[in-house]
Amino acid sequence: MPPAEVDHAGAVSAALVAGLVAGYGIAIPVGAVGTYLVALTARTSLRTGLAAALGVATADGVYALVAVLGGAAIAGVIAPFAEPLRLVSAAVLVVLAAHGALRALRSHRAPATRPVSPLGPGRAYVSLLGVTLVNPATVVYFTALVVGGRAGAAVPLLDQAVFVLAAFAASASWQAALAGGGALLGRVLTGRRGRLATALVSSAVITALAVRLVLT
Repeated sequence: MPPAEVDHAGAVSAALVAGLVAGYGIAIPVGAVGTYLVALTARTSLRTGLAAALGVATADGVYALVAVLGGAAIAGVIAPFAEPLRLVSAAVLVVLAAHGALRALRSHRAPATRPVSPLGPGRAYVSLLGVTLVNPATVVYFTALVVGGRAGAAVPLLDQAVFVLAAFAASASWQAALAGGGALLGRVLTGRRGRLATALVSSAVITALAVRLVLT
């Protein structure tokens, strides 16, 4: 295989891995949306739960796409400031990780639950899509990660598409796992210890990504 093809395949693989890690990093913490998703599935059906899970993943995919397109559009403008921007992006990721961990600790000390209203698959998809889209942390997370990691670099459209699709797939697989687990998984992950553990794992993943931005 020619060197150019090897380099291209490596770049696509790197984009795939980066998208998967980013998608899982934002999807893993089981907060209000995750709790609602599991409870909804337990009280309705797997079909409804999977539709709701797809709504959450769609929102994550949309924000990943916005971040990738925005980063590509301003790459030339921010090239002279690539290194400072990389450090700022890493700092933003660390703040997000710390915020998620602190919020999980507060929730662990004083958990709150809400009753679940039955929804059909269509309404479940739209409802969870809307709830996730209004979460500003999601777009801040993807923008900081994408722009910080690729500042000043021209990224091929294929690599961008692979990153977005991988982020969507990672989010979708995690949300589908929550929905598929139903009531049994809900008792484990939406309990006080489960929510704390998943949030701390996610914070660790995000922090690792921030460190990687600084070291690369």
